[in-house]
Amino acid sequence: MISFRDLDRLLGGRLRNRPDTSDEPFAEIVVDSREVVPGALFVALRGERADGHQFVDDALQRGASAAIVSADSGFRSERHFVVDDPLSALQEAGRRWRDRVGAQVVGITGSVGKTTVREATYQLLSQRFRVHQSPRNFNGDIGLPIALLGIKREDEWAVIEIGPYSEAEMELLVWSARADVCIVTNVGPTHLERFGSIDDTERIKGLLPASLPAGGLAILNGDDERVSRMSAVTDAEVLRYGFGESNDLRAADVSANGFEGIALRLQQRGTGAVEAEVEVETPLVGAHQAMTVLAASAVGLRAGISLDELAPMLACLEPGSRLTRRRAANGAVVVDDAYNAAPLSMRAALDLLAECQPRRIALLGDMLELGSEERTAHAALGRYAAERCDWLIAVGERSRDLVEAARQAGHPQACWLAEPEQAAEILRPAIEPSDTVLVKASHAMHLERVVERLCAP
Repeated sequence: MISFRDLDRLLGGRLRNRPDTSDEPFAEIVVDSREVVPGALFVALRGERADGHQFVDDALQRGASAAIVSADSGFRSERHFVVDDPLSALQEAGRRWRDRVGAQVVGITGSVGKTTVREATYQLLSQRFRVHQSPRNFNGDIGLPIALLGIKREDEWAVIEIGPYSEAEMELLVWSARADVCIVTNVGPTHLERFGSIDDTERIKGLLPASLPAGGLAILNGDDERVSRMSAVTDAEVLRYGFGESNDLRAADVSANGFEGIALRLQQRGTGAVEAEVEVETPLVGAHQAMTVLAASAVGLRAGISLDELAPMLACLEPGSRLTRRRAANGAVVVDDAYNAAPLSMRAALDLLAECQPRRIALLGDMLELGSEERTAHAALGRYAAERCDWLIAVGERSRDLVEAARQAGHPQACWLAEPEQAAEILRPAIEPSDTVLVKASHAMHLERVVERLCAP
């Protein structure tokens, strides 16, 4: 983490006022005064809903050591770094700090799966190296600079998530991260309202492998045609991973054991043949997590870890933070995945539900930001869900198409509701102790409210 003195040097040409400098590192970097911990650096940003300068005094009272503020804000004390534009200064500081530290940077992008792959890669590398990772979902024009500034001088690796809102933002992010290694998980119909078409999404995600140096490594999902052909835009070495036999790193004989994890054979392949393989068991939940295992393992191989050494290290991975297994008041299993949703992640969650017994209940909500693919994607998901759950409930206007498609596919118990509260009222008295309930939707649908109602005493 950077210190007072580091920040003074990084922003030297921009500063109109500088605090007394010291080598004491900041505890954290925050943009919300409510998240301040003693010793934090507060960055006052102007947003659509609020101006962070209104909370500078609150941040300092809560224990912040200093604040980055705008020159027109009037702040000029010994605890204020005064610049023309706090966001631009934050981004420049992150970019410059990344160039000064010695860590190898792994940049991760894709339509879905970024956070899970980031967490698994971090856990794997941490068993042997000093490693930093992006906090939470800090992957955009504000979060990524904060993630970069969190890298310590002694860190050997940094695992950074990259999730842009536009092509211009992606250009900024890849320029700032200057990744040595990248992972592209997939390209799907997510955020199309911002990106345009799926072809645009492919081009934007491809800016990451295109940014790699010649000595870098592009780790590409070889089962995704749009990702695989990104090999044409990079000068770096390419490693493809997936289930297909043409991949350089392949998962074979994958077996899913519900919430107990998965088992597979991890194969390293040469010109059309298996060069080496190892049996792997990991607590990651769901057969789709074999792709996570492959992506993290590819980074491990790059770091000098052998295939045989990877097996016990993968056995120590912990399931991702997003999907949470909880208990309803009567003991039923509630799979809480209400944070976000996209067609690919919805299908993966339904595959996991299909492994459960005896009664499988899917509570699904709208998938947002799908643009022109919205109706098609919801209908396709309805047909997919029809084969993987015994009771299907969908919430939200977009999910009308989901339910209608499920009914047309022959699902005997598919119903549509307008509000989450209705789902809670129906489900709480109806679920049995042996049921498994999957709850998944875009976060704006607030299906976490249903989870809380089901799990409340």
